[in-house]
Amino acid sequence: MIRPSALARLRVIAALLPVLLLAVASPVPAAGQAADPPYESQLLRLSEILGALHYLRPLCGADEDQLWREQMESLIVAEEPNERRRARLTDRFNLGYSSFASVYRSCTPSAAAIVDRYQREGAKIARDITARYGR
Repeated sequence: MIRPSALARLRVIAALLPVLLLAVASPVPAAGQAADPPYESQLLRLSEILGALHYLRPLCGADEDQLWREQMESLIVAEEPNERRRARLTDRFNLGYSSFASVYRSCTPSAAAIVDRYQREGAKIARDITARYGR
């Protein structure tokens, strides 16, 4: 069962992610390879968190189907990354997923605590990127 505080954080992430996607979407310059945006490390961390949540939330009973993978796909579409960045973002999502899949086979108190912590961290990253780089 999802605790009310966890559900509130989930709603914050779900509400902020579309804003983040619009805020960070920017066209790639035509000449040469574009430099990574200044928020790249935060975006990579967010990708890893989304991957972890994609594994852990259903494990802990959330009926969200493909929500976190779809959020990651939306993030990639909004970013319009070149092949190198797309691969890095995807790799980080997969790392987040596989790191927990290799350890947790059922929802333990530790897994539930990680879900709560990652929801808070993901919401903070989304807020920070939007506040600093949003339009």
